[in-house]
Amino acid sequence: MKPKRMLRDYIKSKWHVYGFAILLIAAGNAIQSYYPRLLGSFTDRLQQGSLSHGTIVDYSLRLLAVGVAFGVLAGAGQYVVMRLGRLYEFDMRKKLFAHFTTLSERFYSKNGVGKLLSYVMNDVTAVRESISMGINQTTNATILILSAIVMMTLSDIPLYLVFVCVLPLLLIPWIVTRFGPVIRKRSLSVQDSLGKMTESAEEQFGGIRVTKKFAAEETMNRRFGEAVDRIRDSQLRLVRVSSLFQAIIPFLGALSMIVTIAYGGYLTIRHTITLGNFVELTLYIRLMVAPLQQIGNVINTMQRSRASLERIGDLMAVEPDIRESDGARHRSLDQAAVSIRHLSFAYPDAERSSLRDISLDIPPGRTLGILGKTGSGKTTLVKLLLRAYDPPPGTIRLAGADIRDLTLESLRDQIAYVPQEGFLFSTTIRDNIAFYKRDTALPTVEKAAKQAQIYGSIAELPESFDTRLGERGVTLSGGQRQRTGLARGLIKDAPVLIMDDSVSAVDAVTEKRIIDGIRKARKGKTTIIIAHRISALKHADEIVVMDEGRIVQRGTHLELLAQTGLYATLHAIQEEGGREDAEPTAR
Repeated sequence: MKPKRMLRDYIKSKWHVYGFAILLIAAGNAIQSYYPRLLGSFTDRLQQGSLSHGTIVDYSLRLLAVGVAFGVLAGAGQYVVMRLGRLYEFDMRKKLFAHFTTLSERFYSKNGVGKLLSYVMNDVTAVRESISMGINQTTNATILILSAIVMMTLSDIPLYLVFVCVLPLLLIPWIVTRFGPVIRKRSLSVQDSLGKMTESAEEQFGGIRVTKKFAAEETMNRRFGEAVDRIRDSQLRLVRVSSLFQAIIPFLGALSMIVTIAYGGYLTIRHTITLGNFVELTLYIRLMVAPLQQIGNVINTMQRSRASLERIGDLMAVEPDIRESDGARHRSLDQAAVSIRHLSFAYPDAERSSLRDISLDIPPGRTLGILGKTGSGKTTLVKLLLRAYDPPPGTIRLAGADIRDLTLESLRDQIAYVPQEGFLFSTTIRDNIAFYKRDTALPTVEKAAKQAQIYGSIAELPESFDTRLGERGVTLSGGQRQRTGLARGLIKDAPVLIMDDSVSAVDAVTEKRIIDGIRKARKGKTTIIIAHRISALKHADEIVVMDEGRIVQRGTHLELLAQTGLYATLHAIQEEGGREDAEPTAR
């Protein structure tokens, strides 16, 4: 649904509440417009010398009643409108986040976190301000101006005098049409710059430890400074036009006041109007100046929010690359065979294929090892299995079903994926391990931690599994973070487990314990292990060696050692040089 329609639908769904709030604000301002009439009448009585103690008290009480009624009615109405605006803001942020969860990996590869935060924070806030402040101030200004004009026409003040005094204000609609589009365009530029700065800040904060280790603070300061300078330039361009716009409207109000004092004062001296009429007219014109300034603020805010609404609209119009077919079905399995047939794949806009004619069969209970140098297509294969990108129809089957015919939830429920750099959240270790199902019992969490060989390290922490991690798990070492991520994958106990180089940060002894534990825990289930250390793959039922998107070797550990090729070469390097962490190299 488009944001403009969402905004209209929200206001429409709350029309009775908004209507009640507007009535309160309107009533308050209508009562306030009676204030100059009272003071004008009081001035005439004062000039005539007809005031008594009782009438002074009467006028005072009436003025007090006007002030109290205005404060209570307008204040209550404004509170209701502001509350509704906040509710819309919270609802819109939830919808944006829900939309983010539907978008594909390709979208996130092109849009940084900071840019997305700018939508959620800056743009949504700008829209909320427009419907809150816009309704409040528009109602204030409209009712107050109309009430003032009506009250002036009903008084003894000559109509020609009223028209002359109000004449400068009639230029406002023309000014609005001239400045509005310019403000909106420059506001859009500001929001884009804010998004880029937020993105830069998020990146700099995330990499601050690297920055300090390389003593690159000056470089980072310069990069962030450039982003800030872009905001400064776009903000100043907006400020110049906004300031000019907001200065012109008060100037027209001041011009009306000058005309009122000059012409009204002249007519008062000539006794064409009474002193009370002059005071009343002056107060009404003065009363209209503030609403005119509010109109300027509203127009300014509306133009900015319109730019933000356009940005949100563009974002909400982005459709996920990965979609479920109309007939997609849900499947729940205890075991699952993986079958890949003649799979070739190229990333969008890529000049060459990442995978070429890949065919594999992995029966339930079997373990497949995948070895290959960087860029050989190992991780691309995993992304296709998870439908982070769509494989060609019919090329990948899970338990006999084309994965494109399964719902995304059903597919990903059947697979536990453990990447090399497992992301850890700023919560407890227990919550991180039990991420798939937060209400998992502690003994089950502990069992997964033991399988991942991280239990001992966690038990030594002061609060054990209730220890809260820093951002992205910085409280733990690299190997501990990796094993915590592995425990998260193991606790899911899915029909298919994919380990994408997820034991690369542990020593050889710990690696062997992990692999042995996984072999016992995964009996009857499918396991795919991607690694660059052969020691992690020796036990696999089959090992495939990939190079430039193709399978160039396949077999068991002993069969591959008997062949001449990359596998035997890498094994010799690791055994002879002790470089178990070596990357595969080109043949």
